[in-house]
Amino acid sequence: MRFLRDFNFKNKRVLVRADFNVPLKDGQLVNDFKIRACLPTIEYLLKQKAKIILLTHLGRPSGQPKKELKVDPIGQKISQLTSQPVKKLDNCIGPGIEQTAKEMKPGQIVLLENLRFHSEEKNNQPDFAKQLAKLGEIYVDDAFANVHRAHASMVGLPQYLPNCAGLLLEKEIKSLSNVLLQTKRPLTVIIGGVKISTKIKVIKNFLEKADNLILGGALANTVISAKGFAVGQSIIEEEMVEQVKKLELTNIKLHIPVDIIVSTDLQGQAPTRIAPVGHIEEKEMILDIGPDTYELFKRIISQSKMIVWNGPMGVFENEKFASGSREMAQIVAQTNGFSVVGGGETITLLEQLNLTDKIDHISTGGGAMLNFLAGQKLPGIEALK
Repeated sequence: MRFLRDFNFKNKRVLVRADFNVPLKDGQLVNDFKIRACLPTIEYLLKQKAKIILLTHLGRPSGQPKKELKVDPIGQKISQLTSQPVKKLDNCIGPGIEQTAKEMKPGQIVLLENLRFHSEEKNNQPDFAKQLAKLGEIYVDDAFANVHRAHASMVGLPQYLPNCAGLLLEKEIKSLSNVLLQTKRPLTVIIGGVKISTKIKVIKNFLEKADNLILGGALANTVISAKGFAVGQSIIEEEMVEQVKKLELTNIKLHIPVDIIVSTDLQGQAPTRIAPVGHIEEKEMILDIGPDTYELFKRIISQSKMIVWNGPMGVFENEKFASGSREMAQIVAQTNGFSVVGGGETITLLEQLNLTDKIDHISTGGGAMLNFLAGQKLPGIEALK
């Protein structure tokens, strides 16, 4: 794999694939962590007098332009952080975009519109990758959080241009490789969030590799259901229950909630109560882990020499169901073990609690981090070799 130092970027049009998939609320950035993480690469290229063309996706627009997922706020934030004007274009391909790219001057920054406004991006269509390639002369991948996706801008584009890893991607690969090569035991992996379908392979891998595997959030609901317990109206992936049953659910390494916070209302307007797992009414939902679960998880984490965490334990966006996730953040931050944390929601949580400086390595990727540490080959990294 080649890196930034292997190229001369002077007067070159450089396509930088970043992951600026940041949370937005009412058109405003909620968290700019991923944008700040990419700044070293942008600043390096500015010093090299490159012509910088930034590419990113944002949200899940399903191949259709959506006003609320336009990348304008991202361009404004990059301009503010670099003290450089950023020209945001209204598309990412087409003759007009190509003409603008050709007219760029050294030191200029252009931000293309959301790649996922085109379904060809997710479908990895070669023609789409070729059209993107026309814009630049060198391709730089700095989108670690997206390297587990075989999308056109990640795996197609590097085929048509000289390519290398950016400073963020290089840092992530080195830091996470060190975790793999110098794994400290006991190793505890904590996986939360909503979908078990996107993490089932990783869960299988870590059941073998880790000493403890803790599951929380809505994905744990699917495991609870697979074990035959009632889950009421909780969010689960029905189509995944049979597949989850094939996991070694009795493995002593696997830890799921033993008690839960339940309510009939996701917004927190209805009364809440603590219930043992399985003791849930038909109209209730599991919305957070309970105090006994936290004590169980705390005991496991505090005895660990290495902790990997991705994903909240409940609906942490709502104050009433945030305590489980917050308490987990506190214990991971306080542990003497080496801690690795990744994923947008988990990072947002740490920043809210001012705990980021207590974590040994914060990864910009959630799924990408877990896949990497589980030893899987990642398409975005393979494409650069």
